[in-house]
Order: sequence, then structure tokens, then C-alpha cells
Amino acid sequence: MTGTRPSTSEVRWARREELAGLVAVELAADGLFARVGITFPPGSTMIEGAGDPSRVLVAGEPPIGFALFGTVDGQVHLDQLAVHPDHGRRGAGGRLVEALCAHAAATGHTAVTLTTYRDVPWNAPWYARRGFSVLDAGRWGPELSELVRHERELGIEVAPRVVMRRTV
Repeated sequence: MTGTRPSTSEVRWARREELAGLVAVELAADGLFARVGITFPPGSTMIEGAGDPSRVLVAGEPPIGFALFGTVDGQVHLDQLAVHPDHGRRGAGGRLVEALCAHAAATGHTAVTLTTYRDVPWNAPWYARRGFSVLDAGRWGPELSELVRHERELGIEVAPRVVMRRTV
């Protein structure tokens, strides 16, 4: 009865009414970090601040993962990638990243940037396998530098972080 199972492979634009439900996806995904000793400072989730579904790609119907993005220094910047752990390790995150990179290229951008944990296996090493490389601080633009400073101020840098970039 495959018709009764939710689709988890489709990547599409989020609908406004789905944004609130993505909070649970982000919180569940963030819970995985406790396994490696990383806990986040209290406060709202990244997706709660989105407000605009044109900045959110989702995987699944209903959504089991999302990619929240904006622009930083004139390039697409992945603010948050989250897949619910119940649906992890099945390619949804990779499909979201590929869809975001395709969107970046289609809209005239030349790269996608992100900040992530250097030593967490499903962070920097995972992105490296998808074509991202560490971007040295000397190559950061002013907005990216400010973003990293702001993350540190918020207490997000509880473990070593890096900036990564992929040419599209």
C-alpha cells in the first residue's frame, strides 16, 4: 500500500502554512547534536525566524526536512539544513542541498556558502563529500564575517566551526 505512505523524496518550495510545522523537524534534528556533546543556547529556532516560504525548500509531503537560505555577500547562503532523524540517512539532506545549489545557479549566483561544525560527521565532512570546501577567513566578505561574529555572540560556536563554499 505505497499510496498511504508519505512521500519523502520530493523537494519543493515550502508553503506558508508549513513553516510552523518545520520547528519540530529542526528541534528533532538539533537533538542529534547532544550525542556528540553539543547543546545549543536557548532561544528560537532558525525556521521560526524565516517567515518567508520563498527562502525554504522542503523534502517530503508532509515535509520531513528543509533547507532555509538567504543571501550573504551576493551569494546564496544555507542558513539551516534539517532532516527529521526518523527520516535521516536516506538522501533527503543531499537532495535538499542539490536543489539549493541548482536554484543558486539558476538565479545567477556562482556559489553557495554555509557555516557548520568542523568535526561533526554529518556537518563539515558531509558537506565536503558534496563538493563544499573550507573557505579561509581571508576570503570572507563583510557580511559573512559579520554572520560568523554574530553566531559566536549567540553562543553557537560551542565546538569548532568552519565556513564552507561550493561553486555552482
